[in-house]
Parts: sequence; C-alpha cells; structure tokens
Amino acid sequence: MSMSRKELTFSSGRDTCAAWFYPAAADEGMRPIIVMAHGLSGTRRDRLGAFADRFSAAGIAAFVFDHRGFGDSTGEPDLFEPSRQLEDWRAAIAFARSLPDIDAERVATFGSSFGGGNALAAAAEDPKVAAVISQVPFLDRDTQTYAKPRHVVEQLKAAAAEGRYLPAVGQPDEAAFISAPGAEVGWRRVVAIGEDSRWRNRVSASWLLGPPYSPIRHAASLHCPWLVCVAADDQVAKPGPAIEAARQAPKGELRIYPGVDHFDIYDGPPHEAVVADEIEFLHRHLLGRSLCGTTKAGSELMRVYLPALTSDENPVGKRRFDSKA
Repeated sequence: MSMSRKELTFSSGRDTCAAWFYPAAADEGMRPIIVMAHGLSGTRRDRLGAFADRFSAAGIAAFVFDHRGFGDSTGEPDLFEPSRQLEDWRAAIAFARSLPDIDAERVATFGSSFGGGNALAAAAEDPKVAAVISQVPFLDRDTQTYAKPRHVVEQLKAAAAEGRYLPAVGQPDEAAFISAPGAEVGWRRVVAIGEDSRWRNRVSASWLLGPPYSPIRHAASLHCPWLVCVAADDQVAKPGPAIEAARQAPKGELRIYPGVDHFDIYDGPPHEAVVADEIEFLHRHLLGRSLCGTTKAGSELMRVYLPALTSDENPVGKRRFDSKA
C-alpha cells in the first residue's frame, strides 16, 4: 500500500462515494490521472490498490472508488444497476479532474470485468477522456455470457421479477450472477489477498429486467486509445467478443494472456504481465513516451500473445501462461 495514498469522498446523486487518491510519484507539475473501479459487487479493497500503486510509481496518479451501495460508499446496500454505476463514473471523473495538480485533459478510465465495460461506456460519452483500459472485460450480456442450466436461468428470472437479491458468485448449479466452474473460489481468493475487504456476496437482481448491458456497442466509434486485456481461458466472460471489439475500435490495442482465467490477473505472474502492459500503454498515451523508447502507432505495437483463434469459447487454446508470442 502506498504511504502517500489519501482517503477522499465525492458526491454521486444523494449519496457519498468513497475513494483513494494515489499521487503520482514524479516531478512537480500537472500530472495525468487514471480513474478506476471494479465490476458488479467488487470494491476498491479487492486488489485494485495493487494496480494503483504501480501506476502511481510510474508517474500516473490514480483515483480508485467504490460505487454507491458497495464497499465504503453510502447508498442502498448491494443495489446494482448499470445506469446507476455509470452515474458514479461521471461523478468520479469530474471529481478527479478537479483535484490539485491534475491535468484535466489527461484522464484515463480503468475497469475490471463489469467495470471494464463501465470504463468503456464512461469514456465513450466523454470526448475529453484520453485513454481506456478494460481488463478481463464484460462488455455484452448477450454475447459474453456462458450458458447456465435451465433451472438456474428460471431462478434468476424469478428473483429479478420479485425484486430479490442473489449471490454475486456461486457454484455452477446455483442461482448466482457468476457461477462458472471455479469462479467462487477464484473471487474469494482475490478478496482474501485484498485490503480488509468490505465485499458482500449479495447483489440485486432487478437489473436483469432492464435493457441488456452492452457497452460493446461503443467500440467501433470510440475516440481514444483503448487497451483490452483478455484472459485466454476466461470462464466468466467469453473472450471472443472482447477480442473482436478491440479489433474494431479505431485505436484499439489487444493483449491476450494464455492459460489465464478471469481471476488470475490479480496476483502472480499474470498480474505482473498485465500491469506491465498497462503501464506501457499509459506511458505512451498519457505521458507521450514509450518505455522501450519508441513512439510507434498503437496498431504497430499490438502484441497478441497467442493469435490463432481456435473457438469462440476459448479463442487462443489451452497453452500455459509462460511466454509472449
């Protein structure tokens, strides 16, 4: 944890969102900033600080927040609505721009999983956002959701119609929003290595009655550079649609990590590889320089770890995470 990290709050609607601000470890002057949040019910304490620390040390300030109703923020507990979270993103970006010594023209957005879609959606509606990072992104409910048993689908529909709450993660035969094999163990491991997590395994189901969540529609018209970090063996969000979205984006850049699942990116070698790619991307687009001393266009720097698409379910096969191709 950064010793210079500051606890801040900002308003969103009638509620107060909790946030951490990580000043950039750099010379004095106006600095770029990256606004960060988790997906679904995840909170800032669930390993987002591990990314923010690295960005800060690399000369980029970071602003990590909890959505209303989750983590340390106020609001109706566990109420999840995509449109409501997007309102929080707007408020967070506006607040980050107002911070002392922050360059309002060099603001990036960053999100994990569902947050990766939110980061894309928030940037798409704000022409002043300079760059976006979406890691293991969930961008489209229709095309990225793996099939669930029929009885689970019926239970989800019933819970939504009755306004009930369900677990965020659970077992494959359980009525939970994320129920891929190994997902509950994977996410609970992330929570366990976090910072005194405030996470609760409870999320409102009524959002399922609304329009399908689909930030992917913004990809082809996105105005700014967009880094999409895809776990090749992601069992939560199908990789194929995210890969195609990155290729369609005018300034899209794609990284695919072999042998990596949805929750593997928060520690160990996968984390080190992902965060290194993210810092290199941010250096080019927020600081105007490359860590390797080049200034090539993003399309020329694209590094796809295992390029051959073998199936829609797992676009890069089953090789282990051990090298870059």
